[in-house]
Amino acid sequence: MKTQFKFTSVLLSVMLFCVTVLNVAYAHELRPSVADFKLLSGDRYQISIQTNVEALISKIGAEHSDTKESKNASVYEKLRSASAAKIIVKFESFKPIFLSELEISFDGVRDVPLEAKVFVPNVGDIDIARDSIIVVTGKLPTGATKFQWLWPQKYGASIIRLDELENELSEGYAAFLRGGVKSDPILLEGAKPLNFLQTVKAYLEVGFTHIIPKGLDHILFVVGLFLLSVKLRPLLWQITAFTIAHTVTLALGMLEVVTISPSIVEPLIAASIVYVAVENIMTDKLQKWRPFIVFCFGLLHGLGFAGVLASIGLNSGSFVTGLISFNVGVELGQLAIIVICYFTVGYWFGSKTWYRKYISIPASLFIAVIAIWWVYERVFMV
Repeated sequence: MKTQFKFTSVLLSVMLFCVTVLNVAYAHELRPSVADFKLLSGDRYQISIQTNVEALISKIGAEHSDTKESKNASVYEKLRSASAAKIIVKFESFKPIFLSELEISFDGVRDVPLEAKVFVPNVGDIDIARDSIIVVTGKLPTGATKFQWLWPQKYGASIIRLDELENELSEGYAAFLRGGVKSDPILLEGAKPLNFLQTVKAYLEVGFTHIIPKGLDHILFVVGLFLLSVKLRPLLWQITAFTIAHTVTLALGMLEVVTISPSIVEPLIAASIVYVAVENIMTDKLQKWRPFIVFCFGLLHGLGFAGVLASIGLNSGSFVTGLISFNVGVELGQLAIIVICYFTVGYWFGSKTWYRKYISIPASLFIAVIAIWWVYERVFMV
């Protein structure tokens, strides 16, 4: 009776895991908006904001990790399948609200932009959130020296970037901010970068959140490594190989020594998850070649991490600090997954004779199915 109760508990846990993963896999994740500030001729400024306009118009706020959790999800779904022209019309009605909520300041004084235009891509795969660009323009106050940015709290996190200005002192600027948090004053001339501690904190957070909760594919890969064996030695070999590999390609990708199109990298990352899951089903112990295979897959995942970090940007003055901090954040996220897996499953059931039959194989099979779909989606549905 006791064994049956434990098995039922495990089965229910796996079912709950499946429901959760399926919900996340097909949901539209609310990603940080990316704002690029630059000065134009004639004492004007421009901010190009890459964001999910449909989510803004639908009033789906940052309290939701994905759009399906909102009561306005049905409104969002209709907008996702709407034409670009229709979204532009909708935005025109929404624009006064948007401009009133956006906070742009120069030398501590809030400025109201003169105009905001939206550029919307044509409808593509509606299972992938559509990124539009809102271009905000305004007149730079006379003698302005510092700029501050605040993306409304209900819109979620944002990344504010300033390109290198045309002078030798300029280093550029990039910062990750939670919704409702105002940036530090940013020098318009020289673009004063974050200090050491600010850089470490910002990029640690970006690295960690890219794994938990946003990196479902990386989460499933690490879970797949864990499922083969809950013993420390096999797991340590795999995690070490994976860490070394993705650290190398993350650095090479950011230095632009190695550049591979996401259309190639992303399907291969999904394929790596399929391989690990299928091998878990085929064998019950660490094979000699597996750490090498995991190392190769780590190279792919590192290029994926580099794509994320490149979208945020690293200025020359804090390149090494930001790169290391981001990588440490990724590692902390991966370790958190291992700890969660161990104390959820490994500690209680890892030594049981039925662990492989009732936990490792079914969970690996489920992961394989999800990853196979991702391979198909990323190859044929983009």
